[in-house]
Amino acid sequence: MSTESQQSAQKPIRVADGDELREVLDEHDRVLVDFWTKGCSLCQAIEPVLGNVARETGITVAMANPGDDIALVDEWNVRSAPTLVLVEDGEEVGRLAEGFQGGDDIEAFLDEHLD
Repeated sequence: MSTESQQSAQKPIRVADGDELREVLDEHDRVLVDFWTKGCSLCQAIEPVLGNVARETGITVAMANPGDDIALVDEWNVRSAPTLVLVEDGEEVGRLAEGFQGGDDIEAFLDEHLD
């Protein structure tokens, strides 16, 4: 694994907008996208959990704030924060939009939706 891949698998990648998100999705086969908003305490609480999940599973985690690129709200059908969307080969394969989730719950979600 390259150093860049190891870094992305170890800590979430913050993307500024939809273009950067598409770049991450193009570069990685599997990405867990965290849609978050400023001032959301659940979003802040889940960030370190996602870092742990990335390290444990090796999955790339991308964090996008739809408030910074409002087109993401409609494009990804984001209705609450945090919303986790699992993308494999550019296609959504799972969605978890039930508020804060612990690491075990997120890993179970990944296991359920990945081959």
